[in-house]
Amino acid sequence: MFDIISTAIQQYCDDHTQPESEVLKKLTRHTFANVLQPRMLSGHFQGRLLSMFSQMIKPKYILEIGTFTGYSALCLATGLHSDGELHTIEIRNEDALIASENFKKSKQANQLNLHIGNALEIIPSLPYQWDLVFIDADKVAYIDYYEIIVPKLNTGAIIIADNVLFHGQVLEATIKGKNALAIHAFNEHVANDNRTEQVLLTIRDGLSIIRKK
Repeated sequence: MFDIISTAIQQYCDDHTQPESEVLKKLTRHTFANVLQPRMLSGHFQGRLLSMFSQMIKPKYILEIGTFTGYSALCLATGLHSDGELHTIEIRNEDALIASENFKKSKQANQLNLHIGNALEIIPSLPYQWDLVFIDADKVAYIDYYEIIVPKLNTGAIIIADNVLFHGQVLEATIKGKNALAIHAFNEHVANDNRTEQVLLTIRDGLSIIRKK
């Protein structure tokens, strides 16, 4: 995997970031022991960042596209308004089942809503205006997700899009992989959208923070 910063600097950052909860530690261990491609997990450092954003925004409605085993959803839920809801969408039944079991261990279990299926079909059926959205799913569909979501954002709402540097492949003189091409197209699309403003962070595999004007 392309390293944006040195391993030593990342370790220093990890060491000086609030530790994971026991629930998240157990979720991480289980994911790495039992699930294919465990590196898809948001993990400790990125998870704390997601929690921090959520706690600053105090959203009433959160949408997550790409649940995996539930780590990022549990992090995002920490800032939920007392009567808020988090809706997360996962296309793979196996991962959704693991996430569902992890959600039951959360103090906010009754605020977490897991949907299984195609996000492009599910999102239009959800009758909410979103305050915070996390996109970490099929890279080829990022622009499609974005275009469905933006009209359903409250003013000032935030989208966080993951993997926007796609292992450094977006830097290649000739981008070849379909996912890297799609991510580069997404980054260009967002940069040229006057409905939003954005900053691309060099955290993990790249996070784009997008705010609706």
